[in-house]
Amino acid sequence: MDCVEITKELIKIDSSNLKGANKAIDFCKDILISNGLKPEIIENNGFKTLICNIGSGNKKVILNGHLDVISGTPDQFIPYIEDGKLYGRGSADMKSGAAGMLNTILNLKDKNLPCKVELQLVTDEETGGFNCSGYLVNNGFTADFVICGEPTQLGIGIQAKGILQVYLEFTGKSAHGSRPWLGDNAIIKAYEAFKLIENLPFTKEKSELYSHPSINLSKIEGGDVYNKVPDYCKMYLDIRFLPEQNPQEIIRQIEEITGTHVNIHSMGNAVKTKVDDIHVKKLEESISKISNGKTEVFGQHGSADTKFYSNHNIPAVEFGPTGQNWHGKDEFLIVDSLYAYEKMLMEFILNLDSI
Repeated sequence: MDCVEITKELIKIDSSNLKGANKAIDFCKDILISNGLKPEIIENNGFKTLICNIGSGNKKVILNGHLDVISGTPDQFIPYIEDGKLYGRGSADMKSGAAGMLNTILNLKDKNLPCKVELQLVTDEETGGFNCSGYLVNNGFTADFVICGEPTQLGIGIQAKGILQVYLEFTGKSAHGSRPWLGDNAIIKAYEAFKLIENLPFTKEKSELYSHPSINLSKIEGGDVYNKVPDYCKMYLDIRFLPEQNPQEIIRQIEEITGTHVNIHSMGNAVKTKVDDIHVKKLEESISKISNGKTEVFGQHGSADTKFYSNHNIPAVEFGPTGQNWHGKDEFLIVDSLYAYEKMLMEFILNLDSI
């Protein structure tokens, strides 16, 4: 099977649950074993991770891909190709990237490589990544450079915003709904606080790859009946901050302007890979050589498993084939981009001796 055929077989496996994701790992393990390789399966809290190494030398590169997907309808797990596009859940995010990485290992396994290459296939990126990639990096599975095969349209996502998910609680005074002036509406207080937060100093800051951070008012809880002024409101915010920003300073600014305590639900660091990192420049060269064009280098707004390696000061990037509508109804991969992606990975690895 080539990389597209492997992707199609992976799409057929509903890996939106743990059982299916682990089944996808076993499928990839069987392919590697049948080609003479010796993959290792690591299990943590029930989540399987596949590790497979080739090459030798002092330098090491990790190819990291996730096989888990978000839920989909039954028809989304029946892959089909139309007009050069492969449709199906995970076709873009990111079974194609994982398949390209796996096939790259197969194509390079008998070559005299200038470095070690470690394939990591994981099963929990969509739910946080802590049981697989997070576990791996904390247990010594590190490298000089990491590529996560997320769909990037064959560009390089070298940085990613940090994530700060918080909630704030507001209290007011209840009153009859026909006389709202006798009460103190907690929902209005929350919304007025949100408008103030939108204009705090941290929201105006920029960086080399981003024009601003983002704030999403994701949920409001308050009130119980029509004819009562609500005396309590809980407001949830999803803040994506710039690599150079300090989340504690963001919290300080919010508390100062609202007079309300900020409760942290979750917090994740930004990815801070440098634009001029030598591995990034070499990857740019390899992509440009295969595509005969300039490589786009950009910052991601969302989060991926790159964050775990960046936490250990390991340069990590997102780099994957071209697709659209991931997490959507008509998710698809541009088939030719996957073949190009595989060539770019091989070009990059085979020429690492020049670094």
